[in-house]
Amino acid sequence: SGIEKAGIPIVQISAVPNVAQMVGVNRILRGQTVTCVVGNSVLTPAQEEDLRRKYVNRALKILTTKVDGPTIFTLEGTA
Repeated sequence: SGIEKAGIPIVQISAVPNVAQMVGVNRILRGQTVTCVVGNSVLTPAQEEDLRRKYVNRALKILTTKVDGPTIFTLEGTA
């Protein structure tokens, strides 16, 4: 992406990682669903807050990961 070309790493959280790959995003974190990318409406509010916190923490860790082209990550590792 243009931001990364300027030397600033980014992580895109997406429920449709193939689209992010097609536009050249290098660090992609697979989200939950299109309607609720980093949440889950079935969870209690406290559980959902915990899930969202996990996504943010995982994205921060991915920012420091060296990649060679588009790479899809999950909360647990790489896809």
